[in-house]
Amino acid sequence: MPPAAVVIFASMAYVITQPCIGTKDASCVEVCPVDCIHSDDASEMYYIDPDECIDCGACVDPCPVDAIYPEDEVPAEWSHFIKINADYFKN
Repeated sequence: MPPAAVVIFASMAYVITQPCIGTKDASCVEVCPVDCIHSDDASEMYYIDPDECIDCGACVDPCPVDAIYPEDEVPAEWSHFIKINADYFKN
């Protein structure tokens, strides 16, 4: 009998980008079903934890500045925000 195949699904997170800086509207936080969007008083924006995000997209429409994108659709000029979001949660 052949060994069972293991299927791994890579999860893709949403990413908060440059337009959030200075706006820091909490509409996205209020609708997130898994509470994966965080910030602190010293930060100028919110961040999505890529390990907690379930890729549901609930945060996208409430964002008043259109700052949230699926990871694979982040505009090229803001692609560095993928790392910025992930790095926020490494501490």
